[in-house]
Amino acid sequence: MTSPDRPRGADLAREWVHEGRADLPLPGHGDTRARWSELTAMCAHDVSAGRLVEAHADADAILAEIEGTRVAPGEFWGVWAAEPPIPRVTARRSERGAGRSGGDDGGWVLDGVKAWCSGAAACTHALITAHDDDEPRLFAVDLRHPGVSVRADGWAHPGMAGTGTTAVELRGVPARAVGDRRSYLDRPGFWHGGIGVAACWLGAGITVARPLVARSSRPDTDEHALAHLGAVDVSLGGAVWALDAAAREIDAAGPAAVTESDLVAARHRAVRVRAIVEAAVDDTIRRVGRALGAGPLAMDPRHAQAVLDASVYIRQFHAERDLAGLGRTARTHGGWARG
Repeated sequence: MTSPDRPRGADLAREWVHEGRADLPLPGHGDTRARWSELTAMCAHDVSAGRLVEAHADADAILAEIEGTRVAPGEFWGVWAAEPPIPRVTARRSERGAGRSGGDDGGWVLDGVKAWCSGAAACTHALITAHDDDEPRLFAVDLRHPGVSVRADGWAHPGMAGTGTTAVELRGVPARAVGDRRSYLDRPGFWHGGIGVAACWLGAGITVARPLVARSSRPDTDEHALAHLGAVDVSLGGAVWALDAAAREIDAAGPAAVTESDLVAARHRAVRVRAIVEAAVDDTIRRVGRALGAGPLAMDPRHAQAVLDASVYIRQFHAERDLAGLGRTARTHGGWARG
């Protein structure tokens, strides 16, 4: 694989993966909250690095749920599943795979350009969605193949720049199909992974709040700053409670819940938690800025970067589109709206 230089966040993430810090409990196996707490802690230390570790851990969970396999030592995985209208990656049977009867034997080839590939220059492997008969499905790819090249464009904003997100070009790259065409999306684990991303957002919000927490320890702290800190406590504390409750529900259901009602419930839970955490981080950014003014943004590089990272990262929440989805299932799965 040819690639540009790796950003610092990617190197730190790779270090954590090799140290075993990314070997997290699988969702729904009894220790989901510990999984998310570790993701929060990593993002509170370095948002970009934590975000990349989340993807690696998500790949591990996806492989475990669909195939019963796990990532191997020394591997660093990404999950590249964004599907904009263009560009796109197509999948075709290789000569080795064509004509074989029954099941997938790994004989696929991917061609095209994949957008929004975080950790593109650092990952050794990735789960990539590619179009088979105009329908996306999931494939496992070894990125060390010479047909993989990382483009040096695609990310203009300094927020989350440490993830090294860019486009990746694939030309005749061998791939292994992971499950069938619906295996990736039609499972509760897809939505459990979405909450794992929200746990990372929480870490970003905690980092943004640190200067306000530090200011509160000073004897000359005014009541307005304390009021903002109190509101931040409500927001971030509420996000922690939401993650606590979601983890208990997921562990109680277990990994084998696969009915249509289970899937709707998993989606409703995930979007609700993501909405709570997104609003909490957004409120934290606004209140810290109002409480402390321009000083930390102008003079504290770590805080300024944290605000940029958090502002970009929470935009993975699809705002009113996701809220509308919650509205469609609130009566049946909202709990409070029944009756």
